[in-house]
Amino acid sequence: MDTIDVIPGSRSAREILSHSRTLVDPGLRAAVDTLPPPTRHIAGYHFGWWDENAEPAEHKAGKAIRPALVLLCARAVGSSDIEALPAAVAVELVHNFSLVHDDVIDRDVTRRHRPTAWSVFGDGAAILAGDAMSTLACAVLADSGHPAAMDGIKLVNRAIQELIDGQHADVSFETREQIDPQECRAMAAAKTGALLGCACAIGARFGGGSPHQVERLRAFGTDLGLAFQHVDDLLGIWGDPQATGKPVYSDLRSRKKSLPVVAALASDSPAAAALSSLYSGTEPLRDEEITRAAALIEEAGGRQWSSTEAAGLLDRALASLAEVGAEESAASDLTTLARLVTRRDR
Repeated sequence: MDTIDVIPGSRSAREILSHSRTLVDPGLRAAVDTLPPPTRHIAGYHFGWWDENAEPAEHKAGKAIRPALVLLCARAVGSSDIEALPAAVAVELVHNFSLVHDDVIDRDVTRRHRPTAWSVFGDGAAILAGDAMSTLACAVLADSGHPAAMDGIKLVNRAIQELIDGQHADVSFETREQIDPQECRAMAAAKTGALLGCACAIGARFGGGSPHQVERLRAFGTDLGLAFQHVDDLLGIWGDPQATGKPVYSDLRSRKKSLPVVAALASDSPAAAALSSLYSGTEPLRDEEITRAAALIEEAGGRQWSSTEAAGLLDRALASLAEVGAEESAASDLTTLARLVTRRDR
């Protein structure tokens, strides 16, 4: 399979993401500053810019993987980072809208090592702040004056609809006993793959890429997004809390039917039957039950299945990237990011 080789002396993932964050943050802050005070306060808290009392703070921000993909895909088709900055800001707003809503739905009380927005300001206020970030993304694109602005709005709205559809399916899984792994895979492709695919496509579109380049970069991002979700689900069970910012076994405490869990339940093995019994209750799992569930998922093959799927999706994503005819250094940086998001210790 054809892949892109990393250029000797090319940037590290940390350098790529730091550069992206430096470029995007001023535009992101300027956009959030246009929101009405209540939603501005909650959005700024979520981004880590200030505390619950609106006092300046310097909390750890997200990795900015999606805006980095936007900027790199503009470069990949021969343009510059600056050309795609409005698109990068828009994609980061959409991503964080989804995080705020996810935390409400999943009842997660921590994100990035601090209380989630809903746990501080309440469900309703957090949901409204998330909605505001979603609409703000389209306003940023419309106000950019870029020739591709309308196409960008269409790409973002399509991604939001797919993301919502994936989230809806994810929620419905909580009350279903039987879920096919491929059905779960389709949910994850919509919930996570759609926005990474959008990030890459909109970057290429703002960079003036050809239809072929836009489509191949969309495919790269979509497969990378699904691989990302496989790895994220593994981290949701076995991840180090110091790295993830969430409690150990966080997904199991809520009986979340993530990709490795669904694969394990479908394995038709004694471990799957025991796991199904644990997941069938309604009371919160006790600590010893959570530990047992993690062991059963591994015994039933769920952990290995997700790891194998992530590796195959990474190969396919890099094959799509090889078809773009991308600028050399941008292709190298995209490869570096792809390998970062599919690494278990990220």
